[in-house]
Amino acid sequence: MAEATKLSVVSSDRVNEGSAPARRMGLRYGFNEINGWWHLSEGPHGAEIRRRLQLMDTRLVRIFVFDPQVPDPFADWRSFSVYVQGVLDAGALPMITFARFGPPFDGAHQIHSFVARCREIVWGAIEQWGGDRVKDWFWCIWNEPDNPIIGGGLTYEQYLRIYVEVATCIHAQLAPHLGGQKARIGGPAIDGNHRAYWMDWIARLVEDVDDHLLGFVSWHRYGDWRPAVTSRSLGLEMWGAPDAPLGPTLEALLMAQLPEFEARARGVARLLKGRDILNICGELNTISHHENYYTLGLNQNIFGAAFYISALINLIRGGADAEMRWTATAHGDDAYGLLSMRGEPTPAALAKQIFAQHVRFGDLVRCPPAPRDHPEIDAIMAESADGRLSAVFVNTSRGPVVLDVAEWGGALASCNGILHLDAGTGGRVLRAPFDGTVRLDGYGLAIVSNRAAATTID
Repeated sequence: MAEATKLSVVSSDRVNEGSAPARRMGLRYGFNEINGWWHLSEGPHGAEIRRRLQLMDTRLVRIFVFDPQVPDPFADWRSFSVYVQGVLDAGALPMITFARFGPPFDGAHQIHSFVARCREIVWGAIEQWGGDRVKDWFWCIWNEPDNPIIGGGLTYEQYLRIYVEVATCIHAQLAPHLGGQKARIGGPAIDGNHRAYWMDWIARLVEDVDDHLLGFVSWHRYGDWRPAVTSRSLGLEMWGAPDAPLGPTLEALLMAQLPEFEARARGVARLLKGRDILNICGELNTISHHENYYTLGLNQNIFGAAFYISALINLIRGGADAEMRWTATAHGDDAYGLLSMRGEPTPAALAKQIFAQHVRFGDLVRCPPAPRDHPEIDAIMAESADGRLSAVFVNTSRGPVVLDVAEWGGALASCNGILHLDAGTGGRVLRAPFDGTVRLDGYGLAIVSNRAAATTID
């Protein structure tokens, strides 16, 4: 058993020397919803899926337009509107994403046609749901324009022209309803894994676009894109990249990428300083692939649970305004969905479900640094205005960890319960009285709280 670690927690009205500074939690939780849209919106288990999303405090859901996996709003507005309504019924705001059109990307006819189609969708949304509601929605222009496979491999100049024309069209439709509010139009939903100089696009967009046309910037980050098995066994072309190391070495490598979420969020925040532009991690997951034979379950299992919660803590620490995991609902046996198409939670879903009940938008939070002898531990403390007090600890290593909290001081004296989900709980969240010690059996998380008994863990 690992050596005990002693941490200190301070009360909300003072910060002890050497402790992490307190701030308001500004991260909005969200999801991308694409293959599983029908199951969320009108499938037989839609109510259960929406209940789970509400337990995860889901505030944003990204909806794709002009993508073959979702309803075409021109051919089937009914299904598209049901897709949108499912998101609204889950208590979230839609992020309508106008994905792409075919080349040439600088052709005047193609751009004009694309703008016209975007205009029709905004108009249709206002007609159906009313301008007072639609003005609060998010509008994302394109998806990974720098990625040739996903977004067409545009140049920045091509994208800027498209962005400005579409954003101007959207803003004109929303303007009568805004009442001085800023429209949340943004992009570029940039691929931050495969492409060098991805941050150039954000820096240039911030400089080149009028303030009223840019309400957020979006960037994507995964732990890795390479398979968790040998590429030869899958017959893959690696485009000059080496195979990822396998087994425990790959797991350690993936966990070592987690501080990148904080660094990237902090870097983008510096580009946005002084501007009313939100900083959104628009896609994240462990491995960017939809097949289980490729990921070996690392997106959804207890490893994926620890990875995701640690990523959230790092995004909070870095000052991100929103996160949008890829994806919410599975379609069939895919390796992305946090929930099955029947609403059954993966371990990663349960982890977010309990985390989001204890670390919420507007809470006063602190992210203390990891102890020198336990760099694998990520932690966050959260206090709410109504008296909830919680501390979350994530073990990003295979080995067991024991944290001795006898000298944490008086701040957590009211905490009488602990929740834990780790490699030894069989994919379930266990609840127990808090005895002053946090024990984690390998990958997983524990939450110490004075509201543990009120947490929905099913």
